[in-house]
Formats: sequence, structure tokens, C-alpha cells
Amino acid sequence: MKTKVMALAASLALGAFAGPAMSAENHELQAFVHAEKAVEHGQMGHADKLVDHAQAALEHAQASESQQPNAHMEEGITHLGAAIEHGKMGHAEIATEHAEQALEHIKQAGR
Repeated sequence: MKTKVMALAASLALGAFAGPAMSAENHELQAFVHAEKAVEHGQMGHADKLVDHAQAALEHAQASESQQPNAHMEEGITHLGAAIEHGKMGHAEIATEHAEQALEHIKQAGR
């Protein structure tokens, strides 16, 4: 756990000094990580946790999109919005499907 915290701190510090290109990559990575967590929680039926991670993924995806527009990231943003909407209604299965689609598009955006 301590190692993960230190790695995250180092990553954030590097992002702060590396400039916009590194920042865009960091937002893509964070969008991916949170979308992946949203899928994991959705598969367990945890609609509330899916929403939490999908919202975090959405914020990072939007930041990435504003810095470097990408059709896949845009599509990922659309699916994250749908995942959040369905998750808030307690529709874990439908929300998970949208989170999975978002995750796939975020992966494609990073390629």
C-alpha cells in the first residue's frame, strides 16, 4: 500500500512538471483506471461504487478530451454519462455495459 501511495505521489509530481503532453497522458490513464474500477464494481452489482468511479473517469476523460480531442475519448465520455445515469437508478447491469464500452473506447483513444 505504501508503495502504491509513493508511486502515485511521484506520478502526480512528474505530471505537474512535465507539461501538457504528460498531463494529457495522465488524464487518459486516470480515465482508464477509474473506468476499469467502474466495470469491476458493476460486475459485482455495486451500482453506487460504479457511479463513483465512472464520475471520476468522466472528469479525467473530459480533461483529456479538452487537451487533445479524440473521437474514441468522446465516445467513451458518452458511455460514461450513460453508465452514471443508469447506475444512479440502480441498474447495475446496464450501467456496467456502458462502463465496459467506455473502457474500450478509452483504450482505443490511448493507442
